[in-house]
Amino acid sequence: MRTSEASPEGAVSLREVTRRFGEQRVLDGFSLTLAAGTVTALMGPNASGKTTVARLVLGLDVPDGGRVDARHGLRRAAVFQEDRLCEHLNAAENLALVIERSDRVAIAGELRAVGLDADAIPKPVRELSGGQRRRVAIARALAGDAEFVVLDEPFTGIDVETKPALIAYVRERLTGRTALLITHDRSEAAQLGARIVRLGS
Repeated sequence: MRTSEASPEGAVSLREVTRRFGEQRVLDGFSLTLAAGTVTALMGPNASGKTTVARLVLGLDVPDGGRVDARHGLRRAAVFQEDRLCEHLNAAENLALVIERSDRVAIAGELRAVGLDADAIPKPVRELSGGQRRRVAIARALAGDAEFVVLDEPFTGIDVETKPALIAYVRERLTGRTALLITHDRSEAAQLGARIVRLGS
């Protein structure tokens, strides 16, 4: 990712970005500005390039053309479509990767806030249900000090009873941060106060 000292604090932008995979051109001259302190929801059909945009702004991929700009040293975090947890660690230990391990009160508070049961916390996350794992992944992304957060279909696997409280948690934790939300659900975008950008037809 190219960085720019001129980029506003927390802002990220893509300028005329092109990205190809073999003969397939996924992005062609795509531009997007993620204004500092705002949530932007990227919506569109499958294979329209949404996850490619996420990887570009996280610095996990580079464009074939155009540029991606962000302030040098911008702290980033993400909830990917896969949970990407440390399987052998329990929920608290996964959060300790982004919070001081000694701050057990903060770690316990975050796990309670996402609705994780007390009996689930000591278990290795590989033994948790899909919904429980998802809650740990969300807490880990938002409990740290990241200034810029990407949420790629973050509520996949969350049951309808749990989802409203989890959305409220995410909305509160995103306050003051720049965020990119990838979702197929317009109501999720609305509840997070996101500006909607459509990608593809």
